[in-house]
Amino acid sequence: MCFPFEVFFLLNDEVIKVNGILPLMKPKGLTSHDCVFKLRKILKTKKVGHTGTLDPDVTGVLPICIGRATKIAEYLTEAGKSYEGEVTLGFSTVTEDASGEKVEEKKVAEVIQRERILEVLESLTGKIDQTPPMFSAVKVNGKKLYEYARAGIEVERPTREVTIYEITLLDDRSEFVGETISFRFRVKCSKGTYIRTLAVMMGEKLGYPAHMSDLIRIESAGFKLEDCLTFDEVEAFMETGRTDDFLLPLERGLFHLPKFKISDKVAKKVLNGAVLEQTEDVVVEKGKPFVMVDPSDKAIAIYQIHPTKEGLIKPVKVLAQEL
Repeated sequence: MCFPFEVFFLLNDEVIKVNGILPLMKPKGLTSHDCVFKLRKILKTKKVGHTGTLDPDVTGVLPICIGRATKIAEYLTEAGKSYEGEVTLGFSTVTEDASGEKVEEKKVAEVIQRERILEVLESLTGKIDQTPPMFSAVKVNGKKLYEYARAGIEVERPTREVTIYEITLLDDRSEFVGETISFRFRVKCSKGTYIRTLAVMMGEKLGYPAHMSDLIRIESAGFKLEDCLTFDEVEAFMETGRTDDFLLPLERGLFHLPKFKISDKVAKKVLNGAVLEQTEDVVVEKGKPFVMVDPSDKAIAIYQIHPTKEGLIKPVKVLAQEL
C-alpha cells in the first residue's frame, strides 16, 4: 500500500521515510508552535503539526503529527487529556498562572481542612462552565484574546461548557495552614478545558484569589509521559535514520474511534472515496467518525453515517492513496 504526504530525507544517499506520530516531551519556555518549528528543522520537513496548544510554562505530553499523520491531527485533539498541577491560594495573577503580574491578594487567615478542599474538587467534577482567560488563544471577532490583553483591551469572553471527568487531591495533609497555601492535584478533562481557570475556580470556592503555580500534562490522546521523547533524543534517532524507533503509526492516534475491518475489494472503493451502504456491523452515532481498516489493520479512511441519505455511509477523510 502506498500513502500520500509521506516525507523523505537523505541519509548517506539513502532515502529515509519520516511519517507518523511523535509524542514529544515539551520543555518549559517553548510554545507549541515553537516545538513544531524546531521539529521541522530536525526532521527536515514542513509537514509537521501539533495536536493542541500548551502554554510556554507548561511541560509534558505534546503529540506531534508528521507526514501522513497530519491528516488525523484533529482527531487527536478531540481525545481527552490529563494533567498534574498545583494551585496556590492567596493571590491571583493577570494570566491565571505563575508568569503573570499579581492582581489581587488576600492572605489565608484560617486553617483549611482537607474535607473542605475535597468538597470543592467534587463540586467541580462533571460538566462545568468556564470563561477562558484573557491571555489565551481563544478567538473573539477574528483576534486571539491574548492580542487584546497585550493591547490593554478588555473584551467579552465566551463562556463554554467543558467536562471534568475526575479530580484527585495529591496531598496527604489533613490541614492546610499559611498566608499562602499550595496543593497539588490530578485532573482528567475534555478538550478545551483551561486548568489555569480551574485553579482560579478552586480558589473562588475556597474564598481566596488563586492561580495555577505549576502544571504538567501527563497524558494526551492516549500518549503518556513514558511514551515521550525529548528534542535531543529525536535528533539522535534522526542521525541514525531509525525513524521506526521513535515515530508511532497513525493508528495509535485513532485508538478512541470505532474501527471496522473491510476486505481488500471494499478497500479499493474506500480509497476512491466511495459512498457505501451501511452494513449491520456499523453501529455508530450519526455524525460521529469511525475508521475503516484493511485486513492488515491499517487505517485507510475515516467515515461517518451519511447526514441526509439513510442507509449510507460517506468518507470524511481518505488516509491512503492506493492499494
